[in-house]
Amino acid sequence: MSDLPPDLLARLRAARQVTALTGAGVSAESGVPTFRDAQTGLWAQYQPEDLATTSAFRRDPELVWNWYAWRRDLVRRAEPNPGHRALAQLEKALPGFTLITQNVDGLHQRAGSRTVIELHGSLERVKCFDCGAPAPAWPEAGPVPPRCGRCGGRLRPDVVWFGEALPPAALSAAWAAAQHCQVFLCIGTSGLVEPAASLPGEARRHGAALVEINPQPTPLSALADFVLRAPAGAALPKLTAFLAE
Repeated sequence: MSDLPPDLLARLRAARQVTALTGAGVSAESGVPTFRDAQTGLWAQYQPEDLATTSAFRRDPELVWNWYAWRRDLVRRAEPNPGHRALAQLEKALPGFTLITQNVDGLHQRAGSRTVIELHGSLERVKCFDCGAPAPAWPEAGPVPPRCGRCGGRLRPDVVWFGEALPPAALSAAWAAAQHCQVFLCIGTSGLVEPAASLPGEARRHGAALVEINPQPTPLSALADFVLRAPAGAALPKLTAFLAE
């Protein structure tokens, strides 16, 4: 543990509540391409902004559905990495632990995390574009896009598109977790996408120690009390090992 700041370890030991925010960098360690890096092959001719909007879905729902189906298949072939598994261990070790993610791939749950605040939704869920009703499963056959069993409208992925508000319950829970923690871990996120990018600052304003875990500098780096310049898969297992002592 000599390469971890002693002051950070002391803050973790003393914390009643710890909150973690994860971004694309965590899943990139599992081989999941980031939102923009996924534009390869057939999809290289499109910008994400051309596909991840309500107007794009109205214009060409089959195209948008097929893009998300392709992304979902990519994610399903990925496996949780040591960073994902360490966060699941933190949940078990810390009664006051809250995990917030900007990722939509479900890898945290597959690693064993039981309670995850998904700010941007999930590729594993679908809902009706018209009435908003959730569908029981992602249909594997039938019309593209499939139809809602309630109103007959088209189904869409249950993810947040450009121009859409975040799920109110998820955002409220994330905001409360930031305000009431003593340590806030910001892991593998660029710190650029709002409103998630405001959560670390909110935690720090309420007295939390802000910890950035990222191999690259970000706009959050100057705000952080502690910076672990390493991938999540390298840094997080060390923290969980310390707390298990």
